[in-house]
Amino acid sequence: MCSPEEEALLRLEEVFSATLARINSLVLQPLLETTPEPSDPRGREHLRLLQQLHQSSQQLWEVTEESLHSLRERLCHQDSVGLESLLLLCGADRVLQVHVEYIESYTRCLVVQVFQKAAKKKREYWRRQRKALWQLLSGVSSEASVGTALAQALCQPLAHHVQQYVFLLLSLGDTIGEHHPTRELVVHAATVFGSLQSFMRQALDQAMATQALWHTLSSRLRDVLCTPARRLLQDSQDIPVMVTPLRAERVLLFDDALILLQGHNVHIFDLKLVWIDPGQDGCMFHLLTPEEELSFCSKDTQDRTVWQWKMTQAVCQALRGKKDFPVLGAGLEPSEPPTCRCVAYTFRAEGRLCQATYEGEWYRGRPHGKGTLKWPDGRNHVGNFCQGLEHGFGIRLIPQASEDTFDCYKCHWREGSMCGYGICEYSTDEVYRGYFQAGLRHGFGVLESAPQALQPCKYTGHWERGQRSGYGIEEDSDRGERYIGMWQADQRHGPGVMVTQAGVCYQGTFQADKMVGPGVLLSEDDSLYEGTFTRDLTLVGKGKVTFPNGFTLEGSFGSGTGKGLHTQGMLDTAAFPPDPSSTRKRQLGVGAFPVESRWQGVYGPFRDFVSAGCPGDQQEALLGFHVQNARELRKSQEYLCCERTQPEACAGRMEDVLDELLQHREPRALRECLRKALGNSLHPLGKLLRTLMLTFQATYAGIGANKHLQALAQEEVKQHARELWAAYRGLLQVALQRKGQAPEEDEDTETRDLQVHGLVLPLMLPSFYSELFTLYLLLHEREDGLYSQGIASLSLFPDTKLLKFLDVQKHLWPLKDLTLTTNQRLSLVRDKCFLSATECLQKIITTVDPREKLEVLEKTYGEIEATVSRVLGQEHKLPMDDLLPLLIYVVSRARIQHLGAEIHLIRDMMDPIHTGGLYDFLLTALESCYEHIQKEDMRLLRFPGRWDSREPW
Repeated sequence: MCSPEEEALLRLEEVFSATLARINSLVLQPLLETTPEPSDPRGREHLRLLQQLHQSSQQLWEVTEESLHSLRERLCHQDSVGLESLLLLCGADRVLQVHVEYIESYTRCLVVQVFQKAAKKKREYWRRQRKALWQLLSGVSSEASVGTALAQALCQPLAHHVQQYVFLLLSLGDTIGEHHPTRELVVHAATVFGSLQSFMRQALDQAMATQALWHTLSSRLRDVLCTPARRLLQDSQDIPVMVTPLRAERVLLFDDALILLQGHNVHIFDLKLVWIDPGQDGCMFHLLTPEEELSFCSKDTQDRTVWQWKMTQAVCQALRGKKDFPVLGAGLEPSEPPTCRCVAYTFRAEGRLCQATYEGEWYRGRPHGKGTLKWPDGRNHVGNFCQGLEHGFGIRLIPQASEDTFDCYKCHWREGSMCGYGICEYSTDEVYRGYFQAGLRHGFGVLESAPQALQPCKYTGHWERGQRSGYGIEEDSDRGERYIGMWQADQRHGPGVMVTQAGVCYQGTFQADKMVGPGVLLSEDDSLYEGTFTRDLTLVGKGKVTFPNGFTLEGSFGSGTGKGLHTQGMLDTAAFPPDPSSTRKRQLGVGAFPVESRWQGVYGPFRDFVSAGCPGDQQEALLGFHVQNARELRKSQEYLCCERTQPEACAGRMEDVLDELLQHREPRALRECLRKALGNSLHPLGKLLRTLMLTFQATYAGIGANKHLQALAQEEVKQHARELWAAYRGLLQVALQRKGQAPEEDEDTETRDLQVHGLVLPLMLPSFYSELFTLYLLLHEREDGLYSQGIASLSLFPDTKLLKFLDVQKHLWPLKDLTLTTNQRLSLVRDKCFLSATECLQKIITTVDPREKLEVLEKTYGEIEATVSRVLGQEHKLPMDDLLPLLIYVVSRARIQHLGAEIHLIRDMMDPIHTGGLYDFLLTALESCYEHIQKEDMRLLRFPGRWDSREPW
């Protein structure tokens, strides 16, 4: 059976539905029909507000009809339809939302006096409707204005209706037992509509106070401040407060902004960007905003508490983007606003951020976290911020004069300036990859022009305060020159080496970008000039030329009015010819640029990183990052979606790197661990190796592939190996420190050298081998040419003839290893003797590791001795007199190209531990074979023709 309360609810809904219909036909429809489309913006806004109110009223009527339908269903089918089917119970939140939307639409109209202005425009019409209008009202004086009556007609029935809702729902709850299944629904609905009553009263009070406020302000201020949605929360005329340093005459707190009136100036602060700091003084508190810090002072603590509480709740409400429900400050959301926020703001104060718009994360009034900064001139910066300044990884675009061209800076920033590693792509198509400090290029970096530039140029080296300074390499493709040496203030200054595409090399001293003083010139044919030069390598002044044949020309050199070189001096043809090897192997740069100091700009950031304890958030700034092409970034505008190392991932990966080093400290495990690290471009050691490879290629590839730079390159590779080992040791010490373990003791020089040559050098040498071996090839080109001629001559000999020619004792000849028929007795098959040793020696070119090459040589020696032992039928150790001719035989049959380059590279790069040992002995024997084959009597051999068939085997 239905309760009396349910029947009362039914009657209440019927009356309210009818009332809404009357209000619609008597008030809202006429308001819309009698309001023509206005021409002024304010009038159009009023019409839009009325349309929204009409729409909200329609929704309110529709939900009332639904509620009425559910009540009728319940009364007609009491046995089958339960109490929980009532819309007021099962859909209380939805009904509430419709009521709230109507209240908000109504108060917007109320604040800007839409009803009064509409009534004034159609005064005659509403005078005729006065009697019907007053029938909708109760308690309203008949002398009240039509505008007031319209406002009351649209609000009073709703207020009464909600009041009745609360009364009847509470009564319904009293009639239901505590354990009834619908009791919770009834209690919830009563609570919801009770809160709606409070919300309505507060919303109406705020609307009326706001409406009254606009009358106290000038029309200019109303135009600036008045908006339909804005509500006054506190006025300093009601509760006085003093604000410093602005000295505001009046302070207005709205639900979306704090307004300070100071004479003709209006200061507006968005509440979403206001942070409240309780003051030490009981009568004072502070506000932090993006550009101002304000202090609020009241006469007593109570006034300060009111202002601070209302300010706090207003900020919370502004951040939530909706009005508090049920009343201001009583919502379920936290009453304290969050410290970190995400808001857009345009700076107004003069300075570097003037007129710039920041959108992103904030902390206590400052950009902090990820965000985007855009200036009106087209500049924009996206990345990380800290305390209002660019800090961390960021990408900045700076538009240039021509349309759609930008300078793109993908860099790490510190306190507003580029600092750390960065990649900058300029509108001129130049690209800089390297380090910055205080916004300027500083440390190691590479500046490269576009290949299609009029004067293509590339600089790889050190910078200081934006200028090239220190050791650096410049390649001028247009002139076909490469400069290797010292710089100062963007000019070549100090010792330097110039290498030209024609193979001419110069070493001397530069000052202010020009050659000064004495120098050395080495030509492609090994001629040597010692004297002074002009900038274009022209000989000028006193000098001496030493020709490859030993002749010398000493005197004065210069260029006359015509073409060519003019000289006046003495030609000496009596001098002995110089040693060809010493003439060819003159090396430049050695001693002029100490190897330890050449690439400090590369080693330094790594040392700093290790010294700081390998913090993950610094790994990217110090060791570089991988990022996609800037032009794609510009097209997509997704600047933070670039493929690069993320700082969060860096921290985790750094822990893994250090843990792995701790777990692989045994020699065999360490070798494999370092191999993986050096092969991984994301590993700190791998990143360091790749940067060193870049410098090596910039110096010695292309134009730099000159034989006179071989010693410079060779000592550089060894230094890189020492630095990589020191880097590993530094990482290991950090790993031990993080685990609370005792650090390892410092290594002595001997122990370090053993690890460098035995462990690191073989692992990193492949990265430099191509350029390095090319220098060895060029340096030993003549010897290898003579060697190749000797090999060609010896290859014409059959085995027995060659063995005999080399004075190999016949009892050591492995002829019984040859399978011969009777008809082949006098026609031995060539290249069959010592075949296993020959094939073994050929493997020397299959590896770049000097130790593995020496192991191949050792195995070759073993194969020779094994073959001899098999011939003699017993173990036999070969003395040098017997080994050398056999080794020459094997070398001649192996036909290894560029053997001289191979031998010298092994000798230079071999582990010092092998000096004086077996490997040293075998390498010396191989060197002797190589030199023997170069001799003239070897090269001028001719095929001896058919030898005497009666000659015994």
